[in-house]
Amino acid sequence: MRIVTLRIAALALASAVALDAFAFDGVAQSDAAPTPDDASAKTLGTVRVLGRYARGRAVDSPEAARARLDQRAGATALVDGESYRDGRVSTLTDALGYAPGVFVQPRFGAEEARLSIRGSGLQRTFHGRGLELLQDGSPLNLADGGFDFQAVEPLATRYIEVYRGANALEFGAATLGGAINFVSPTGYDAAPVTLRAEAGAFGYRRGQIALAGVRGDADGYLNLSGINQTGYRDHAEQENYRLFANAGYRFSDTLDARVYLTHVDTRSALPGNLTLDESRRDPRRAAPGNLALNQRRDYRLDRIAGKLAWAASEHSTLTVSAYYADKSLHHPIFQVLQQDSSDVGIDVRWRHESQWLGLRNVLIAGAAFAQGDIDDDRYFNVAGRAGARSNRFDQRARNRKLYLENQTWLAPQWVLSLGAQALDADRRSRDRFITGGRDESFAADYSGISPKLGLRYVIDEHAQLFANLSRSLEPPSFGELSGGPGITPVDKQRADSGEVGLRLNGDALSLDLAVYRARVRGELLSLSDGNGNPLGTVNADRTVHQGIELGLDWKPAAQWTVSANYLYNDFRFDGDRVYGDNDLAGVPPQQLRAELRWSPGEYLYLAPSVEWTPQSYYIDHANSFKAPGYTIAGLRIGGRLAKQWSWFADARNLGDRKWIASTNVIADARGLDGRNFLPGDGRAVYFGVEWRKE
Repeated sequence: MRIVTLRIAALALASAVALDAFAFDGVAQSDAAPTPDDASAKTLGTVRVLGRYARGRAVDSPEAARARLDQRAGATALVDGESYRDGRVSTLTDALGYAPGVFVQPRFGAEEARLSIRGSGLQRTFHGRGLELLQDGSPLNLADGGFDFQAVEPLATRYIEVYRGANALEFGAATLGGAINFVSPTGYDAAPVTLRAEAGAFGYRRGQIALAGVRGDADGYLNLSGINQTGYRDHAEQENYRLFANAGYRFSDTLDARVYLTHVDTRSALPGNLTLDESRRDPRRAAPGNLALNQRRDYRLDRIAGKLAWAASEHSTLTVSAYYADKSLHHPIFQVLQQDSSDVGIDVRWRHESQWLGLRNVLIAGAAFAQGDIDDDRYFNVAGRAGARSNRFDQRARNRKLYLENQTWLAPQWVLSLGAQALDADRRSRDRFITGGRDESFAADYSGISPKLGLRYVIDEHAQLFANLSRSLEPPSFGELSGGPGITPVDKQRADSGEVGLRLNGDALSLDLAVYRARVRGELLSLSDGNGNPLGTVNADRTVHQGIELGLDWKPAAQWTVSANYLYNDFRFDGDRVYGDNDLAGVPPQQLRAELRWSPGEYLYLAPSVEWTPQSYYIDHANSFKAPGYTIAGLRIGGRLAKQWSWFADARNLGDRKWIASTNVIADARGLDGRNFLPGDGRAVYFGVEWRKE
């Protein structure tokens, strides 16, 4: 870790020197300033105005992004990166907890979580699936569909775009859950210098240094951050360091480019699951097996991405994105997994706006290709160290996508959206260490078309109604195919979905309401047969996902704001031969996060909050054992000390309640209390201070 820290410090020093030239003074500069001899001349040199409004076409401003999201015929949301900086920013729950339609559960205070939209990736409580995670429009997912939560830095995010369900077609995403796009600050919209420090309970320490600037047609942004904590539970230590940087250049009024660099070095101990009884008696303990095997998840990620945006005309834009990621994972669990992977991808997207019979029309067309190669080496776990080799695979995933979406204004208030994505994917695995005479090599191909039909009715500039019908298609990841002790060949997961909703964006009231229903065929779940024998991950027959998503921001008075995110989840089997119409496990029927904020001015805010899960929910598809609901309260206080200084105190779980933050999702608990529960953190207080050079 000392080497990593010194490396990051050296990068910070070098970048600070480099970015010093990017000082933004906000004044006009002349290419040919007059000399004293021609001071009386009437013809002056060309004047170039440098400012934050010349950001280029590669990155939208938050206002432009919100307008673009509002033009989707379906449920979307935008989370301003400033909205969550007035409290602890450690997990995706801190950043996405109030994003409409997003279900996120923390795991023992760690950055990994269960992240789901509309029941996507229900089986995963770690290393997510079922969503497309993007960094500045470029995929963070591995080519097989899995993603790592540590690849995201909420403090290095200007805003977050959330596309629920088929509304992510703009990025070629056709998963059940949709897509979440983390958009980075640039030299145009970030403060020249930002320093931030957080500290609090359970040995929590977090720091951030960010530098930004503009010079001429070039701009740059650099973010260095680190987090260290011992954790609420035993064997829950974390030490993570991240570098995020991007730089842009405007070649002309019609052509600009950006390059993005990422380095992540993260080390996390895994305390494991407890029984419900253990969680109530001593939630701070670690599972004995996790201690005995020293279970951990440590990995390094290096990633470079680029984006080129060209305005072919006033109404046509071509965007080309490409990325390369190199990842190394050391993961002692039931075995010691040592994986080295590399992923490469390219996306070409065309956007054209025109007039059809005097009415506006917007066409988006694109193609994407991604390939990932994994060297998956496995060893017997000997007290956390690699023993004899147990297996080895060479794996390759490829995805090829074509997508098209057209929006036509049938009338000033009516907008019709038609779109489709064609996907061709393959998964290849070569067994490099054959044991017991059994070759576990396999090759699987998946293809299909996902259409979408949407309609919007624009009531006025602040309100609109929307509805859509769509199909999603999701090939399995290697986690489903070969993530367990043996190979489980499975088919793709498909769903037909429909939604209706209302979007309001007023000065005093913002409302995001959506009602949806999806009929899923072949959902990827861990199931058992009729005798209770485990089958591993298989395709369920038919399941139904339906629910209500509600996001609210209301200002009843100038000093008061009410924020809420409510989810109603009804996920169940549909006439299954073994499980009948049972509930799908792992997700509570209802969840509410709400906050009341009082702020008489910038110098002070006070914000009590509550997280409420009123009902117990099943942890197994056989519906034999439940996790209890919970109610936990919090309080944030803070404000500005001066123009450049701000502070906060963030208290969590004020009642020191013993609660279950997340659970395993298993086939059949047989009514017994097994180690399937992840206790939430106890009472904690965090403090933070931030300084910005404006």
